[in-house]
Amino acid sequence: MAEPTYSVERQCPVCQKLFNVTRLRGRQVMVKQDTDFCAYFQDVKPYYYTIWVCSSCGYAAEDTCFDNLSSAAKDKIAEFLAGRDVKVNFEGERTRAQAIATYKLAIFFADLISAPASRLAELYLKLSWVYREGEEHEEEKTALAKACEYYEQALMRERLPIGTLSEAAVTYLIGELARRIGQNEKALSYLAKVVGSPVAKLEPRVTNLARDAWHEARAARDQADS
Repeated sequence: MAEPTYSVERQCPVCQKLFNVTRLRGRQVMVKQDTDFCAYFQDVKPYYYTIWVCSSCGYAAEDTCFDNLSSAAKDKIAEFLAGRDVKVNFEGERTRAQAIATYKLAIFFADLISAPASRLAELYLKLSWVYREGEEHEEEKTALAKACEYYEQALMRERLPIGTLSEAAVTYLIGELARRIGQNEKALSYLAKVVGSPVAKLEPRVTNLARDAWHEARAARDQADS
């Protein structure tokens, strides 16, 4: 039986050196999904390998945008890394701790180059999923709060859709993340926008998720007030 991962050589856009990245072989089978779109898979966890990290200079980013750096961004990263002997190695099978470390690195560099809010939101959301798996509840909640904050910024400032997320899906996700961190009033506000939107009704799964989350947020608010 073939190994679920394999190695591919890539060139770092910052230091220009070659390094190996670990890719997954074939499609992974999803067994369930949480209401914030955290997916659980039968074998390998794909989001453990989403972040590529150059083993020479330490530059890290998602595989989908690793090479998409402007000249100004490259210069800013190179300036930060100048004189630093980083030498990291995230090749091969990753542990949960290594996955967390790669997301933190990617968040750092995305923040350094003032990446779009939607990109930081996705990074923080996926980081929260890794924390959830390890039942690190406080760390998960902190990451969810940052994801919620950045998705709000993205909804206000960026062109929609954001990746695969429609306006209704982003609005729902903000509400669901707010609900998960105990911000019930904010949750109710965003979720109500989805439930009451004629356009959102074209996405019945999102509408149903929003309706369920709205009821849960209202119950949590009422319980807190009683």
